[in-house]
Amino acid sequence: MRIRLLPEAERDLEIGADFYEAQRPGLGSYFSDCLIADIESLRIYAGIHETYRGFQRSLSKRFPFSIYYILADDCVDIYAVLDASQDPHSIDAMLDSPRPLR
Repeated sequence: MRIRLLPEAERDLEIGADFYEAQRPGLGSYFSDCLIADIESLRIYAGIHETYRGFQRSLSKRFPFSIYYILADDCVDIYAVLDASQDPHSIDAMLDSPRPLR
């Protein structure tokens, strides 16, 4: 199974890592490692998650983040990696905005 991260999803990861690094040195790297492990687990578990606004949504194991993806053929396309504690309307707006594949 192939995994593709859209540039916006990569940016979402950077924003999250920057936030946690500002909270405590080293926490940003830990955040990145955990989220990458969650994304990599989609090689095995893609397709079993609940559907939300046309995306499948996987929840991170260690941080309050959701991974929004679409499974197509033998590829998992990651569209967004968003902080699940933010306002649901802002999450909906981000998911509704176009995020073209690379």
